[in-house]
Amino acid sequence: MRGTRVPRRAPPRGGGGPPRPPPPRPPPPRSRPAGGPHDPPGSAVPDLPVPPPRGARYLRAAAPPAAPAADRAEHPAPRPEAPADPAPDEPSAWEPAPAVGPRGGFTAELLALRAQGRSGEAHALLCEAAAWPAAELPALAAELGRAGLAADWATLLWETASLPPDRLAAAAAALGSAGREADCDGLLRQGVARPAAEVAEAALALGAAGRDREAQALLGAFVRLRTAEEAAGLARRDPHWFVPRLLRAARALSATRHRDLAHALRVAGIPVA
Repeated sequence: MRGTRVPRRAPPRGGGGPPRPPPPRPPPPRSRPAGGPHDPPGSAVPDLPVPPPRGARYLRAAAPPAAPAADRAEHPAPRPEAPADPAPDEPSAWEPAPAVGPRGGFTAELLALRAQGRSGEAHALLCEAAAWPAAELPALAAELGRAGLAADWATLLWETASLPPDRLAAAAAALGSAGREADCDGLLRQGVARPAAEVAEAALALGAAGRDREAQALLGAFVRLRTAEEAAGLARRDPHWFVPRLLRAARALSATRHRDLAHALRVAGIPVA
């Protein structure tokens, strides 16, 4: 029938046809310089000052221009002041006290090292002092005692006890001659820890120097701290000199120690009077 409209069928859901492209975006407005013919009067952008660059690398570029040579000659730049030198008679804080005693400055240097907590350097200094001539030990002991360094004196004696036998005998003789028997006996007690042959050599050196008391103290410490068999081996060095002294030292300790030593001497083939 004419005049009858046929309704259009809606497209199936789910995108049966190709997707429609998105509408094109309008182009961004084109920039134009300010103050153009279409701008209102007075709309020109003012010229703003550009801040100077910042940073250490721009300091030279931002520095003001140098003045002419004539101006520099008339107005020279001030020179930096040099630090004032300390007065020559003012002692520094770390400078040790004036040297008093043997080997000048030893006690003062040791005190300074202890005050600064430098124990390793203080011990090295004591090891050096142990190698000094034996005649200086008594005066050094008195100096350390007056300075309140009794512990350092004990360390020095310990280091002296490890010296060769002749040096050990000389140190013991020097301390005994100066009336420091306690220090001498302590040194000899520490010295008997060495091999028996070295103890025998030190004892003979003391006997040859006429220091019978120190020689007897050394042998007494040996008999007290070592075995009877070791004492018998020591007597082999010079039986005529060692046997009576070793037996005397053993008898001073106890009857049992004397009997054990006499038996060890007989077993070793050394006659006992």
